[in-house]
Amino acid sequence: MNDSTVTRPTLGYLGPAGTFTEQAVFTQPDLAAMHHVQFGTIVEVLRAAESGEIDYGFAAIENMIEGSVNATIDTLAFDAELLIQREVIINVNLNLLVHPGVGLDDIEHVRSYPVAYAQCRRYLADRLPNAAIEATNSTADAARELADSGRRDTAAIAPSRAAEVYGLEMLAPDIEDHPENQTRFVLVGRDGITTPSGHDKTSILIYQREDAPGSLIGILQEFAARRINLTKLESRPTRKGLGDYCFLVDCEGHIADEVVGDALRNVHMKQGRVKFLGSYPSAYGSEEVQQVNRDGVGEADTWLADLRDRITGP
Repeated sequence: MNDSTVTRPTLGYLGPAGTFTEQAVFTQPDLAAMHHVQFGTIVEVLRAAESGEIDYGFAAIENMIEGSVNATIDTLAFDAELLIQREVIINVNLNLLVHPGVGLDDIEHVRSYPVAYAQCRRYLADRLPNAAIEATNSTADAARELADSGRRDTAAIAPSRAAEVYGLEMLAPDIEDHPENQTRFVLVGRDGITTPSGHDKTSILIYQREDAPGSLIGILQEFAARRINLTKLESRPTRKGLGDYCFLVDCEGHIADEVVGDALRNVHMKQGRVKFLGSYPSAYGSEEVQQVNRDGVGEADTWLADLRDRITGP
């Protein structure tokens, strides 16, 4: 191990090489330059970050189609004391990978992670209706096993990164049923709240008071009264009993912002327990947010106009 490796921060993430997680890491130059350690599960990544085995952990937390990644959320909420320091969002594009020279007519088997091939049903039904579908532990595993086997009657559904890593050819790119699919990842560390960037997000976990009816309404009112936008509100079981839930909240703004700090102070005072998960730069910068807002206004105007056009007299 050379000196540069020793002095570089260590980043852990879900392996093997070629996963979407690794693909997301390599979109961030500073993270790509760190010393990388791959783990078998997300829980192992986060526990290693908390124990100090690695400096930072990087894990998926939400997918546009599949929803929240429970392993990440529950570990951050209940099992680890870590702070989110960054979020990264990437497009999830699935590709049909083969050995060079293999064509569609040669393929008798398609291997991938079950969630991945479930998102490619239309392509498989149209182009490979007779191929046997075989499950693997991950999309990257499918690519690695195909590369190791040398089989020319088999294809893997995997990220483009896996094709680069394992020397495979992309026979068909972007075969997913939902090309707009995205996954959100978070960088976590044991300590350190990032300085405000001007377009930040704050994540907290709020436990309800057992003797306080209407607690969710009370929580929402604290944010609404201050015109703080909630980008996520999700209930999670506390593991203490059936019907006992806490709330995961993402809101726009930074804990250093007076209005956000005031809202969190009041929620903490009224609800009794709030776990702070981090304030960090939003993956969407201010220009992107403004464009989304402009697009939303235009779509809303069109929707309202279409409804009004359907008004008829008696």
